[in-house]
Amino acid sequence: MNNFNFGEVLTRSWQIVWKHKVLWIFGILASCARGGGGGSSSGGGNSGYQSGSGDAPFSGGQVESFMNQAGNYLQENWWIIIVFSLLVILLSLAAYLLGMMGRIGLIRGAAQADKGAESLVFAELWAESMPFFWRIFGLNFLIGLAFFVIFIPLILFGVLTAGIGFLCIIPLLCVMVPISWVVMAVVEQAQNAIVLEDLSMMDGFKRGWELVKTNAVSVVIMMLILGVGSAVLGLVIALPVIVAVLPLIIGAAKLQQSLTPVYITAACCVIYFPILLAFNGVLTAYIQTAWTLTYLQFARPKVEAPVIIEGNA
Repeated sequence: MNNFNFGEVLTRSWQIVWKHKVLWIFGILASCARGGGGGSSSGGGNSGYQSGSGDAPFSGGQVESFMNQAGNYLQENWWIIIVFSLLVILLSLAAYLLGMMGRIGLIRGAAQADKGAESLVFAELWAESMPFFWRIFGLNFLIGLAFFVIFIPLILFGVLTAGIGFLCIIPLLCVMVPISWVVMAVVEQAQNAIVLEDLSMMDGFKRGWELVKTNAVSVVIMMLILGVGSAVLGLVIALPVIVAVLPLIIGAAKLQQSLTPVYITAACCVIYFPILLAFNGVLTAYIQTAWTLTYLQFARPKVEAPVIIEGNA
């Protein structure tokens, strides 16, 4: 394990993230690139349809009529679908590009803070991150493309064989899952190598593989700690949304009487969204900082014990 100090990395990461809150902004950007009362009894259900209530939803026939009209309108104005699709693609691409910049900014900011920087400036970190953008983007794009080329044919095979193919490829998927974890760990270290050692994309990947291979046990343990920890914290952060939406799902049958629960749930989610975004940014900043400090410990030259040569008497 090469005397890897997990406690030091985890504690130091939190100290850095808490002190340098500008990293929260980069954390929010980095998260863009990742892949959250009883009513009346049923006997009075018809009361919701009294005239003037203004809160009852459309009846089933009205909903069907509305959907048919919307479908006909989109068929006549098919360009709306194209514009909407292009807009979604552009927004997704913009979010992914911002995510790459956020990731680079976190790596540089964490490394500078670990070296003793008293303050980190957003504009400076952003400018320093620009030279590494295409290398980090290219690395993640190629890895994503490789997984796409591998998994899409398997999924199509399963679909075209009416699900029987999925049973045949289960052993292969069982092998691919740990391989994907190894690749993720290598990419994590490769990104740090590219940014902190100014390496090319391929040299960075080789460096990442070298560090993961040399420190395999430490990498696995760190992945488990950060993976389980982030999953638990992510669930806690998303808990208010779950609490707001769950009653709506349970009482879905009563929505024919009133849409008020829908409005309340939507309002709660909108109000909580900025808080959710901030918490997610902090969590992402912490995880990336921990991986950067992990890399710095791995890359630190090992101090060998001095060899004492006894002289002849």
